[in-house]
Amino acid sequence: MCETCGCDADGSVVSHVANGEPMHVHVHVHADGQVVQHSHEHDPVKGPRIRESVQVQVLARNQALAARNRLLLQEQRVFAVNLMSSPGAGKTTLLSRTLPELSRNGPVGVIEGDQATALDADRIAQTGVPVVQINTGKGCHLDADMIFAAVQQLAPAPSSLLIIENVGNLVCPALFDLGEGKRIVLLSVTEGDDKPEKYPNMFAAADLVVLTKIDLLAHVDFDVARARRGVLQLNPQAEWLEVSAKTGAGLPAWLAWLESQRATSLSTAARRAL
Repeated sequence: MCETCGCDADGSVVSHVANGEPMHVHVHVHADGQVVQHSHEHDPVKGPRIRESVQVQVLARNQALAARNRLLLQEQRVFAVNLMSSPGAGKTTLLSRTLPELSRNGPVGVIEGDQATALDADRIAQTGVPVVQINTGKGCHLDADMIFAAVQQLAPAPSSLLIIENVGNLVCPALFDLGEGKRIVLLSVTEGDDKPEKYPNMFAAADLVVLTKIDLLAHVDFDVARARRGVLQLNPQAEWLEVSAKTGAGLPAWLAWLESQRATSLSTAARRAL
């Protein structure tokens, strides 16, 4: 129960922010979907008092909504992945090349995130896979509320693989949980092998890192061993794949990883239902 409003709310999240004194942010998602937040800063002399923190409020609210999304997707037996990278790393090209194969093994849907245009969604639609476009305008990332609305529109079938192609950005998307089951980060050989060191939060949060455009390795100065070492130093549990959407190199392993993750997720959901 929330001590401030007295509600028996689901999806409560508590964040502890070290800022000289501990601050606790309580976010509750009520049964009607309303999000209620109470921020308390605990002064050892004066006791608890309200303190506003815009960044903490935004992230805490998003976390609560992501928990709602995760529960919804589990109930619908939908396995979602959050596909992230810098602009131009090849997210849409990789999907366009492999979605037809994925859809032969079960239903697939795509949520496409960009600041503007439906260019990438149009490319995905050409594969025959259902897609919903989200344009964020000046926003640099997708958030959990956007995904909730897009899932309602897409209405993925049970046992679906849902691929969320996030806005191209190696910073902000790492901070926003969307309710996904796994996080995938693409790193292209045209970007530089120092990206894991320069953008640690993104790679530290990845379940899988995919090195793309490996057909260009002979033409660029990119040290694969250094890039992989940088990822594993941040995140020893991260898996690593190397692919070329142009030549097809590594694509069987990419497809196998996604199908394995989907099968594991659906098996877990079936056990929960018993």
